Amino acid sequence: MFSFLHAFHPQPIIFSLGPINIYWYGLFIVLGMTAALGVAFYLGKKWGVDKDLIFDLAFWLIIAGIIGARIYDVFLELPYYISHPAQIIKIWEGGLSIHGGIIAGLIVIAWFARRYQINFWKLSAIIAPGLALGQAIGRWGNYFNQELFGTPTAAAWGIPIDLINRPINYISSEYFHPTFLYESLGCLIIFISLLIIIKKAKPRPEKETAPYILVAALYMILYSILRFSLEFIKINPTPIWLGLRWPQIISLLFIVFPLIILLTKKHASEKK
Repeated sequence: MFSFLHAFHPQPIIFSLGPINIYWYGLFIVLGMTAALGVAFYLGKKWGVDKDLIFDLAFWLIIAGIIGARIYDVFLELPYYISHPAQIIKIWEGGLSIHGGIIAGLIVIAWFARRYQINFWKLSAIIAPGLALGQAIGRWGNYFNQELFGTPTAAAWGIPIDLINRPINYISSEYFHPTFLYESLGCLIIFISLLIIIKKAKPRPEKETAPYILVAALYMILYSILRFSLEFIKINPTPIWLGLRWPQIISLLFIVFPLIILLTKKHASEKK
């Protein structure tokens, strides 16, 4: 696998049908969504949530997630998009931020839970493992777009980046860290870990919410630790604050808030 990554020069387009281009990025996004939906169906059946409700929730999550992810990315690179407004709608060329998608997704889950009188944490726990799997798949779209790679490296698994896609500061470097691969493997590990926790926790749908909180919170914490760490070797432009890249700051918030919720829940349980 490493030798393949080291030698292969990916291109964003799978094939063209006249003026219509079919992109690898879009394919992996669709595959990721499909896998996430399958996991959600499985957990919904396990925890007594109707399949039609999950499908309805997934519909709104996909729409809101894409919009939220794009708005967030536009915000991070606002000067560029102000100069190139037509690029805003070209999501098939990349530019979907998972943090924006997660924020939009949480809002949708809260709305959906209130509308259908279903526990927010149960819905979040149903969605979280599939989201991790979807991310593991979807990150390969970044590979074919030659984007979001890391610093130059001489490692055997370094990926070649075409001259046109290299930052000006690294124009003389050819091989870079495949941060897409690191994140993909990390998300796959998170997915497997959450399934193990779910199997051991055995939540009782109508009597207990703590296992649901644990699953949802652990996804946020584990993914945020992964993302925070990878940002140290990413070189794509992003706002810097207090010496940290903006995704690292958001990741820290995504670690702190779930930890507070877990500790608060644990303290409340001990007082009973």
